[in-house]
Formats: sequence, C-alpha cells, structure tokens
Amino acid sequence: MNILFLSRWFPYPMNNGSKIRIYNLLRGLSQHHRVTLLSFADQAEVSPDAPEVRAICSKVRVVPWREFDPRTLRARLGFLSPKPRSVVDTFSPEMAEAIMQALTEEKFDLIIASQLQMAAYAPYFGDAPTAFEEFEIGLFHDQAFSADGKIRLRRALTWFKLRLYLSQLLRRFRLVTMASERERGLLARNFPQERAKAAVIPNCLNVDEYEGIHAEKQANTIIFSGPFKYRANYEAMTWFVGEVFPLILEQIPEAQLMITGDHENLPLPSMRNVTLAGYVDDIKSLVASCTVSIAPLLSGGGTRLKILEAMALGTPVVATSKGAEGLEAQAGEHLFVADSSSDFAEYVIKILRDERLRLRLAENARRLVREKYNWGSVLPAYLRLLDAVRSDIN
Repeated sequence: MNILFLSRWFPYPMNNGSKIRIYNLLRGLSQHHRVTLLSFADQAEVSPDAPEVRAICSKVRVVPWREFDPRTLRARLGFLSPKPRSVVDTFSPEMAEAIMQALTEEKFDLIIASQLQMAAYAPYFGDAPTAFEEFEIGLFHDQAFSADGKIRLRRALTWFKLRLYLSQLLRRFRLVTMASERERGLLARNFPQERAKAAVIPNCLNVDEYEGIHAEKQANTIIFSGPFKYRANYEAMTWFVGEVFPLILEQIPEAQLMITGDHENLPLPSMRNVTLAGYVDDIKSLVASCTVSIAPLLSGGGTRLKILEAMALGTPVVATSKGAEGLEAQAGEHLFVADSSSDFAEYVIKILRDERLRLRLAENARRLVREKYNWGSVLPAYLRLLDAVRSDIN
C-alpha cells in the first residue's frame, strides 16, 4: 500500500512516549508499505532530512507547530465553536494545504492520522480510506468528573464539546486504534455506534534494543522520566516530591531522586536530594543504573512507555493505579502499585533495601514485556487491521 501518515510529533529523536510509538509504527509500516510522512515540527531544530526518519519514509514534509494558547483571540472565539478550543486554536492552514497537495500529487491507499490533533484534518482527506491512530480521551474524561466548583463546570463543558465533536469526527474513520482497553471502553460507552471500529494496539518496545544495555546499579537512586510539558507528569512529581519523597528520606536519608525531561522551570515543593537532569542523551543507560523507577501519575490515559522501558531495562517499578493503567501487569509480581503517599513510600523503600526483591520483580517484568509488549509480535496484528481497511474498499 501507499500510505500517508500524519503526525503531531516529529518522530525523532524519540524523547517522549508518543514519538517512540510513532517511530516504531513507521518503521514497521515501512517494511511492508510505502510511507509518506507529514509531520508537525514540535522542536525548532527538526529537519525533514533527518536520516533516521528518511530511512523509513519515502517522503517527509514538516510544518511548524504552534502550541495551544488559551489567551489568543482564536482560542477565545473557540468558546463559540462546536469544536474543542484546542482544535480551533492549533489549526494550521499550512498543514491543511500540505495534506491536499499530497493527495493531489499521488494516490494513497490509506491515510493514518495519529492522535486527535491530526484526526481533526479529516475534512481534507477526500475519499481515501482512513485510520485514527491512538485515540485517547481518558484524561478529558477524568478531568470532567474529578474537579470541583467552577473548574468542574469548565472541564465538563470541555468534555461535552469533545464528545459532540468526536461523535461527528469518528464517522469519517474506518478504523480507530488505541493503546489500552480502558480507552476502548470509553469509546464504546460514549460512541456506541463506533465500537466495531475500535481495536487496541498497546504501546510496545523493540525489546531487542534493550537486551544488551547493562549498567551498574547506583544504590538508593529513584528515577522519573517525563517532561513537565505534559501536565500529568508535573502533577505527579508535585505529589511525589511533596508527599511521598519526604517519607522515603526519613527512612533512607541518602536516597536520590532523578527527574529527566524538560521541567519548564516549574517549581516543585522541595529540591532536597532532587536532581533535574533535563534531556538525557542516553536515557536507557541512566534508567538501567537506577534502583527503582516511579510512575506516580494521578491523571492521564493510554499506557506508560516509561514503565515498559524500565521493565525492559531491569529496573523495578512503583506506580499508582493510574500510572499502571492499561498494562497486563500484576501488582506484587511485575511491579508495585500504591495510591496513598504512605504505601507508595513503603514500596519504594522495600525495593531500595531488598536486592532479592529487586531481582525477582525485574525478571518477572522483563518476561512480561517480551511476551506482551514487543512490537515484533504486535505489529503483524496492526498490519492485518490496516489491510482489512483497504480490503473493505475493494
């Protein structure tokens, strides 16, 4: 097939979960099909000639991305639109033009729109068969039903508009994939007429890339990987640093917390024994060297690649229920799960102190990733779904 892939994220370097998923999908698709990539440039230095991307895509075009700014006139006028304000404000005429130009220049057998930001351009897809890749509404759902007062009213309005918008948008797609069973359940419950289109393609890794990475464990080191631009990460670390880490330091004063990713100069409750490492070139070796990896997320959707990466690297994980959501992992066997600050701290302390426990968790988790979350075994199912979409047209 000749495939047009639309991406909100330029997939290289793979410095967040979305990019890891997109890059691996592109690499898998390119082994069987011809792929053209139209991508927003999420960083200033993005080049369409990046060899890592050109090696897997026959054509690459990049369009500048503009972050959602609720203060702009367009965003304020979005209150009057049936579309979510973020969709209204971030709409790019240049991207719409690039899509129409690509469709004029050649015939595509399939268009894959990755995430809502790209699915929003469906009115420009013409009659080509379409797939909505990585549908995700869990964060919006949780925000709408967990806030209080005026915030809850505003978020409930956002949720209402999103549901109304998606009820129309989803009709344009023949396949809708998502990363977790929870997201499929949310789609089925809120858009029952679209449930037959839904399929779960979990976040995965190329496990072979992690097998040869070995690093000497540094005692009493805790790591969290994730940029604060994704506000669920900042929320998670505000809670952990403010309520959980002090309990750990009471028992293990020498414990060290490493936070990787752009922290955007956002404040944390304390900086005692906390290192803000920023972007790390060799994140895999760093995670492999730490004693425990944490995913203390309180909101969000999908599944956490940061957890899968830690598991593949042999670093035990402690997560909240939300952080571990969507993974076929058993608490106490593959990782520890805790939602209170005291329980979360207790599990981290246990792992820091007990080498036999660390080894048991690490081995079980590695086996789980190899069996359930390896692109080598999941990609064939994804390719069959895409072939079925194409076959429905013929």
